Amino acid sequence: MKYQLDTTVKQCDRLNQAYALLRFYPTDGSPLPVGIEPGQFVQVLIPDSPSTFLRRPISVCMADYQTQELWLLVRDAGAGTHRLVEAKQGEVFNMILPLGHGFTIPTEPDGRILLVGGGVGVAPLLYLGQRLKAANAQPEFLLAAKSQGDLLLVEEFEQHGPVHLATDDGSAGERGFAHQHSVLQSDISRIACCGPTPMMRAVAHIAHERGIECEVSLENMMACGIGACLCCVEDTQRGNTCVCTEGPVFNINQLKWQI
Repeated sequence: MKYQLDTTVKQCDRLNQAYALLRFYPTDGSPLPVGIEPGQFVQVLIPDSPSTFLRRPISVCMADYQTQELWLLVRDAGAGTHRLVEAKQGEVFNMILPLGHGFTIPTEPDGRILLVGGGVGVAPLLYLGQRLKAANAQPEFLLAAKSQGDLLLVEEFEQHGPVHLATDDGSAGERGFAHQHSVLQSDISRIACCGPTPMMRAVAHIAHERGIECEVSLENMMACGIGACLCCVEDTQRGNTCVCTEGPVFNINQLKWQI
């Protein structure tokens, strides 16, 4: 079920020059809508931004039902997202949520589950890790960035499982790209991945070669978020599919990637 909800900014923390973590709560004091799943997203209406006509799709970073907070990790990439990362405590933003289909939570988790993220793609993996740990799974994280200063929310991820790091310049963790990290050659039962498409394709190739179940969260450009505008269409094994409604999370076997 989808809801249109006014939310108030409780806190906006600038993580670095490009990213901010925003924490919202329902303005009317009601609980968060039930059923928000890791991998789903919200559509945020951007006020006071004349050049931003459409809502902005943002992945759910955390839905905390104890504090009734919704976390969004936002990258400053344009007028709309710039308005978000500059938001002040007490400001109100209207959202439509939850949208799309999220990651699979195994009912009987068995073995290590590796969550691989790069850039803003780490956002849905924090909530996924929290949910997996609550389901008695064994989540581990592989976070990739250009350098140590670009790594995001490492301490938050460490609360839910072991964290492996990869940086292009070797300033933290192993030097190289995410798909080159040694943890991907260890004993893994399942992979969940979100980030730049080349990174996801490379990780998907490894998963395919090793016979590891793998889901990826696509970051196709979205406008409406409800499957009406067709700008997020992906060519899948079932034909052209709207990522905003059928995804954004797909099993790699559903995609036509060259793996």
